[in-house]
Amino acid sequence: MGKSRLEAFSDGVIAIIITIMVLEMKVPHEPSLAALWLILPVFVSYILSFVYTGIYWNNHHHMLHAVQKINGSVLWANLHLLFWLSLIPFATGWMGENHFSEVPVALYGVVLLMAGGAYNILSRTLIKLHGKESALARAVGNDFKGKISVISYAIAIPFSFVNRWLALGLYVVVAIMWLIPDRRIEKVINS
Repeated sequence: MGKSRLEAFSDGVIAIIITIMVLEMKVPHEPSLAALWLILPVFVSYILSFVYTGIYWNNHHHMLHAVQKINGSVLWANLHLLFWLSLIPFATGWMGENHFSEVPVALYGVVLLMAGGAYNILSRTLIKLHGKESALARAVGNDFKGKISVISYAIAIPFSFVNRWLALGLYVVVAIMWLIPDRRIEKVINS
């Protein structure tokens, strides 16, 4: 199968996820800085989730650029990823509305952990389809950043009950790690 419908569908779902997140932010009823201050946790959680959603969109785009075809297994693996990404608006809203309380911070980590695992499954499914010598397989390599990300989420989830700010800090560190451009796929495709 060609990959164009999968790319278009995924792009659309990710765009809707971002739209839902921004629509969930409620406008203050007062025209004051104090009113804005009250919704700061909601805005901060939105920024973090916008960055994560952007990272997934960017990496998904690069990954699909490195492959030529898809199959039914890839379609299901991609839907699995989109399912977990679609929960980001809920986890974001709950975390922001509850001022980064322990349980919402832990749930946010569960969503990130499951999305990271789903992305890995999609990557491995595409590599299986294209072969261990494919451009994607060479680009992904041992996926150190992916493994560190999933381990960080797994550590942050229980840690959110001990110190939610350090758990949030781990989420931010992982996001920053992925904001540093990952040129693995571009290097392999352009060589």
